[in-house]
Amino acid sequence: MRDMKTGRPLVVLAMAALLFGLAFGAPDVHGQTPKPAAATHARKLWDGAAAMRDIRRQLSFGPRAMGAPGHARTIAMIQAEFARLGVRTTLQTWSEPTAGGPIQLTNIIARFDPDNPHRMILGTHYDSIIRAYADPHDPRAIMPGANNSASGVALLLETARALRRNPAPVGVDFIFFDGEEGPLSLGAGDPHWYALGSPHFVKTLSGFYPRGAPAQAVIFDMVCYRAAKLPPEAASLANAPDDVHRFWAIGHARAPSVFVDDGRYWNISDDHTAFQAVHIPSFLVIGFQYAPYFNTTADTIDKCSPDTLEAVGDTVMTYIHTR
Repeated sequence: MRDMKTGRPLVVLAMAALLFGLAFGAPDVHGQTPKPAAATHARKLWDGAAAMRDIRRQLSFGPRAMGAPGHARTIAMIQAEFARLGVRTTLQTWSEPTAGGPIQLTNIIARFDPDNPHRMILGTHYDSIIRAYADPHDPRAIMPGANNSASGVALLLETARALRRNPAPVGVDFIFFDGEEGPLSLGAGDPHWYALGSPHFVKTLSGFYPRGAPAQAVIFDMVCYRAAKLPPEAASLANAPDDVHRFWAIGHARAPSVFVDDGRYWNISDDHTAFQAVHIPSFLVIGFQYAPYFNTTADTIDKCSPDTLEAVGDTVMTYIHTR
């Protein structure tokens, strides 16, 4: 992601009040306040402990940057998990030209209810950075990526299991993007960073959606921190204000200490940016306040919490089922 890196908060006053609403419990775009009963129902389906196991397994692969052995093992893990659910995965592979030469990349797509014409995307990235460039003691060391990388994958995998048990009224496409950490696999440590996987997917969108673009895309990044605070992101508010309002209203009802609004909205470039560029309503759910662990050797599983993961997972399930 980008702009979390440069640290540019956007303080939005009157416009934020209009777009997001000062009260989390305000009605959604259909005039309905999200009901706590729906969140309670979702809690029985979504298992934070299972998501933690998914994080732990990814960390056992070591570095998951493009070209690293752990990268290929992560692809195989994601495919195997969907195969257990009876869902076929599609690997979108290509060679990306970069200043340092071509890079081989792979996006992973798994589609629930593929014949349903009403579709939405849940997305994350699965690549990790190549080294812990922000570590004050050893910037050449491995960056484990429990929160920044593994948490988003775990969130989507457990959401897929929950949706298999309780199908959604819409077709849901799970997309695991490669190359979000940029051509150098350094994320914020690369001054010329840009995402690779999501822009490529957007360029080929018509091949996956011949009957029309998906209704929206929701992107997740860094969602397991035990002390997570998840405020809305600025570009998301501008691009999909109604969707953001409804998601955060549900989230705040479920976990008010996690889904917060302190009036500061950071503009962050991530995998949602490519969808916004082609006018697909998209928003980002990210715990960008992760100092002092961000992109250091301390981004380890002890920083993660099943409760945080479950709060986000419950919110996703209720959001999908009340569309």
